[in-house]
This record gives sequence, C-alpha cells and structure tokens, in this order.
Amino acid sequence: MSRSVLKILFAALLLPTLAAAQTPTPAAAAAGAPVKISWVNMDQAILTCDEGAKMYAEIQQFIETKNSELDRLRQEAENLRTKLNVQGAKLTDEARLELEGQAEVKDTELQRFQQDTQRDINSRRDRMTNTIGKRMMPVVETVAKARGLDAILLYNPARDIWINAENPALNVTEDIVKAYNQAYPASAPKIPAKQ
Repeated sequence: MSRSVLKILFAALLLPTLAAAQTPTPAAAAAGAPVKISWVNMDQAILTCDEGAKMYAEIQQFIETKNSELDRLRQEAENLRTKLNVQGAKLTDEARLELEGQAEVKDTELQRFQQDTQRDINSRRDRMTNTIGKRMMPVVETVAKARGLDAILLYNPARDIWINAENPALNVTEDIVKAYNQAYPASAPKIPAKQ
C-alpha cells in the first residue's frame, strides 16, 4: 500500500474519534450555560418567619423579666455599699466586717446572675436558630428548585464584598420566609404588655 492510502485509512479511522471529541457532552454543554445564583439572609429569615417572630418575642419577654430581677439585685448591692459608706466609720469592726461580707456576697450573686442569665439567653437564641434553621433547609431547597436556581448562598455582610442589591431577583429571603410560614404555620407572636 502506498503511503497516501495509509494516510487516508488512518484519517478515516480517526474521524469518528475526532467527531466524538468535538461533540459536547451534556455536562460540557451545561458547563457553558449561565449559572443561576441567589442569596438568602438566614438571620433575617429566621427572625421574620412567623415561628421565629414568636420565639423571638418570647426571648425578649424573658430578657425583660431577667432585667427586672437584675435591677433589683443591683439596687440591693448599691444599698449595701451606700450603707457601708455612710455608716462604715460609725460601726464596730465586727458590724463593718459583717456589712462588707454581705456586700461582697451580693456582688458575687449579681455577677453569677448576669453570667447565668446571659448563658440562658444565648441557649434560647441558639435553640431558636437551630430549630428553625434545620426546618428551613428543605424549604430553601424547594424554593431553589421552583426558581430553577443552581445555588443559594448565605448572605453575610461581614464576608461578602458586594451583592447587587438593586436586583431583587437575587434575594430569595422573602420567598423562603413565605414558603416556611406555609410549611410551618405558627400563631401570631404575643406582644407582652408594658408594665
């Protein structure tokens, strides 16, 4: 066989392989398609959904109650310190030491109360965030699929450099809140009466 015939045969054999290599696969075709991305402000979604608003109102009521207790403890500690400052020089050593001990015990009680209360508030907030956050994940997926999105990113102003806020289609927070409220209806939050 001549060299030119071999080249033609070789080219004929490679032609299907080259054609297959140039035909885009579905994955390659999808890679060239535009990606649809939106973002969600999860903190806002958790606090503004009906269940979150109700739980947040309960936490706020708890904080107000604890603040009243804290004010009472502060006043008691202040009264002991005032009494010690005013009467300290006139008291016997034993009476002054007793009053100093009471003031020290009250200060310690006040510090522990503040620490315990803060720990309890944080625990309540974490429970709210975790409970609603876990329930919200399938809702986010449902919204993403309904809108034909490829990804929904968590908005974080401390991390994100720039997001086009003028394009409301990018923010799906309200859609997620509406879908969550439908999936997990909650009664309206109780607003505590001012005393």
